[in-house]
Amino acid sequence: MKPVQKRSRSRNRRVSNVRQRRQQHLLDVKVRSRRATQHRARRVMAIFFRVILLAALFGAFYAGVREAARRLFFENPDYQLKTIELQTDGTLQREQVLKAAELREGENILSVNLARVHDRIQQLPQSDEVQVVRKLPAEIDIHVVERKPVAWITSEKEISDPFTSDVAFLVDARGVLMKEKKLLPEYLGLPLILGCSGESLEVGKVVESPEAKTALELLRLSARSFLQMRFQIREIDLSKDYCLVVTDKNHARVTFGFNDLEAQLRRLEQFLVYCDDSKQELGTVNLLVQRNIPVTFAPRPTTVINDTIEPAVEPRIMKAIPVDSPAKTAPSVPKARAGSTTHHEKIPIRRKKTDNTHGEQ
Repeated sequence: MKPVQKRSRSRNRRVSNVRQRRQQHLLDVKVRSRRATQHRARRVMAIFFRVILLAALFGAFYAGVREAARRLFFENPDYQLKTIELQTDGTLQREQVLKAAELREGENILSVNLARVHDRIQQLPQSDEVQVVRKLPAEIDIHVVERKPVAWITSEKEISDPFTSDVAFLVDARGVLMKEKKLLPEYLGLPLILGCSGESLEVGKVVESPEAKTALELLRLSARSFLQMRFQIREIDLSKDYCLVVTDKNHARVTFGFNDLEAQLRRLEQFLVYCDDSKQELGTVNLLVQRNIPVTFAPRPTTVINDTIEPAVEPRIMKAIPVDSPAKTAPSVPKARAGSTTHHEKIPIRRKKTDNTHGEQ
């Protein structure tokens, strides 16, 4: 029995000890990590080469498309800009618009940046709305809606002719200042805003002073049905700091305050209705006062006409008298014989001033 036990123990004995097993494990880990690193490097290189290949293919495709587009479109004479159609409802000139847009005929139509052209034309003081359309193969259409001036404005207190003045500007309802190269006849009848000294007036600038804004608001509100026909503003004086002095087409002078323009216009409408009913013309009215409003009426036209045509002094009567004294009698004139001519002596006369109630002197 004993020999059998020794034989079994020898069979169950371990081949390696703990130290050997650790060393074997470390070798296995190193081999596996080296293989994983090599595998990872091969994958990275494969992805890198794929990316380079795709980039090369994309670059070649882009270069080919660009070269084809250049030859087919950008260097094709069929796509040269031949027609620039400009439509405007104001006084803008074709040369002025094309110069501002930096646009000219003959360049390639596809190389024109429409957004840039739109922004450059929009910067013109006269431009309100701009539309730019490209029509292939060789046409660009530009449609401009210009600002409509509602008044002249100047910093001077008096001005004779805004047409020829360098300090008078056109202004639209939004307060944008303009200088038209071509003045239309209807600009002559626009209201004149005087004494706007609160800011410097420049082309393209928007007025910011409260006085100018109030004047523009008054023009907008007065363009109502009744007031537009009965009260047409011709001049607005801003030289006073506390009010607006407005003169209409009939030379009536109305003083407005800066606040609550609608209520002041309603009071003015009542005065105008009273003038129409009483057949009188408004002279002056101060709407700054809410109660007991000071008002004057213009003289009647008949009174003005009578004062003009009725003489202040009676005219003197000029009477012709003979040269000789009235006591002497004129010599008798012999009768003319038959067949002879009659001879009359010319007697000079002298005019003498006499009174209306006396006879000859």
